[in-house]
Amino acid sequence: MTYIVEKETLPGNATSRQFEGYLHNGANVSFFLSSTPPGRGPGLHIHPYEEVFVVQAGTLTFTVGEETIEVSAERVVVVPPGTPHKFTNTGADIAHHVDIHVSGQMQTTWLEE
Repeated sequence: MTYIVEKETLPGNATSRQFEGYLHNGANVSFFLSSTPPGRGPGLHIHPYEEVFVVQAGTLTFTVGEETIEVSAERVVVVPPGTPHKFTNTGADIAHHVDIHVSGQMQTTWLEE
């Protein structure tokens, strides 16, 4: 059965909306729809599953394990399970991206505040 969700009904705000599959007909995926302002991004964290970032516009600088990677629009970043990671919008404009959690429920362990 097709299940449709209006973006505005998802928890969050103008910069990030959160979809967790277990709350939506048991879908086995979760994600953030993100519009990250310059200089912003989450702190270092891990998940017990892959996280896939689809960068649609802007520039994000990722720390993935010991590696630092600058990623611009139309790129995809795949972070392996259990790998510490974070990102910051290092561009001049808002960065638009979808952050896919390969799980029906998000599980995050924060490594820095």
